[in-house]
Order: sequence, then C-alpha cells, then structure tokens
Amino acid sequence: MRFTPWLWLRAAVTGGAVGLNTLLHAAPILGLAVAKLLLPIRGVRHVLSRWMPWFGESWIGVNNWLMEHLTPTRWVITGDAVFSQARRYLVLSNHQSWVDIPVLQRVLNRRVPFQRFFLKDSLFWVPVLGLVWWALDFPFMKRASKSQIARRPELARIDLETTRRACAKFRDMPVSIMNFVEGTRANARKLTDSPFRHLLKPKSGGVAQVLNSMGELLDGIVDVTIVYPQGRPTIFDLISGTIREIRVDLRLRPVPTELIGGDYESDRDYRIRFQSWINQLWTEKDTRFDGLVNAS
Repeated sequence: MRFTPWLWLRAAVTGGAVGLNTLLHAAPILGLAVAKLLLPIRGVRHVLSRWMPWFGESWIGVNNWLMEHLTPTRWVITGDAVFSQARRYLVLSNHQSWVDIPVLQRVLNRRVPFQRFFLKDSLFWVPVLGLVWWALDFPFMKRASKSQIARRPELARIDLETTRRACAKFRDMPVSIMNFVEGTRANARKLTDSPFRHLLKPKSGGVAQVLNSMGELLDGIVDVTIVYPQGRPTIFDLISGTIREIRVDLRLRPVPTELIGGDYESDRDYRIRFQSWINQLWTEKDTRFDGLVNAS
C-alpha cells in the first residue's frame, strides 16, 4: 500500500494520542510501585497490588477507545466463551507480530483479569513502557536461543525459575497469564521448519511451569487465534489504519488436571505427555487458522 501524507498524519495523531495516554497512566502506576517498594507493611502492599491493575486496565481501555475512533480497522471476533474478571486464566495465543499484544488487549481487556505478558528482558529498557510493565508485574524472560542453551544449559532454567516466581506472586489475585507458546514471531522462513502450516512448533516448558505452579487455581485456558488476512502487520500499519481487518477466535478450554503436578524437566514420560497435549492444541489451532483465513 502507498503511504500517503494522510496515512502519516493519522499515524502521528494516533501514535501521539496513545503516547500521551501512556504517560498520563504511567505516573500513578509508577507512583504506586514506588510506594509498594518503600512500605514494608504486607497488607498495604497487597492493597496497592490490587489497585495497580485498575490503572493498567484504564490505560488499555483508553488506548482501545483511541484506536477504535481514529483508525478504520474492522474487527471480527468469534467464539461464544464467557469469561469472568474474578477468575484466573492461562492465555495461549499464536504469535506473528508486535500487533498481537494490542490485539489481545483489545479483545480481552475487562473481560478477563488484567493480563500479564511474559516479555523479553530487553523490553525492560523501552522508555516509560519498560518501567510500567515492571511495575505491573510483567515477568521478563531471557528467551535464550537453542545454540545459547546448548553452550550454557543453565540459561533454560533461568526462564523456568522466572516463571515459577511470577506464578507464586499471582497465586493471591485474579490474573490472566499470557504466554506466546511459540517463543518468537512466526514468519515465512521460520514456518519452513515447522510441522504446522500457519504456526510455529510450540515450546512447552513455560506452560508446564505455570500449570505445575498454580494449575489447581486456574479456572480455564483461554485459547486465542489471531489472523491478519492481509499478512503480518507492523505497529505503523496499526496506528495508520492500513490494516483493513483483524480476525480473532476466542475459546475457553478446561485445564488438563491430569498434567498438574508433574516434573517437566526430569520426568521424560510426563514431558512426552505434556508435549502431546500442547501439540494437539496447536494442531486444532492450525486448522482454525485456516478457517479464519478463508472466512468470507
């Protein structure tokens, strides 16, 4: 698509409005985070931890309103799942673009408890946003490559320990734990090595850690499939309104109770059973992706 001055203007207005909203919400979020660090009283910290997601949801809600009124993108959301903000969910989604994060925030904000994403640790250094994500208890992961893990196996355990600590913190509050199971964004090159047509092979370790840390507290698994009929968009495409349509399917799945309490790292039989479960989930998602692409 040819980028006209009008598209650049729309991107500037939308991006500027979202940026201003982020700054306005960052102040109370970071203020509460500082108060939580300085106040040693457990009860006060607990209250502050419950207030902070309200500001996070407000931040996302205003961003959603701005995107809805400043861009012409059409949203097609399917699935009849009923969610509750008083529950605890594990959210699993395919991953193609940075746009996936605002998409998930658009379709799930105030339908499920405030979402915490597992982010790459390099994102901590994003101005303003990195501190806001930290203040809102988003876990930061190393996400080491296969070659790095081959040289230093302990790197794989670092992310598992980060997941365990995050889950321990989330046990006392309603929460939605968001995990991009593929571990990286899908593209044509990466898909050539995948057993699936539209998805990358899922990585099971982090999901297994969540289930084993708080699986008995989870009320369900939110299965999200995101499709961009025009192809994988950029953030500029989103704020300039050049994405004509975004299709999202939402399913609520039961927690596989038979997989809670296993040892993913040491028990080979358990690991095979867990991988079989998540591969079946991904096989169904790949078929659903096909249906969303071909939907009229």
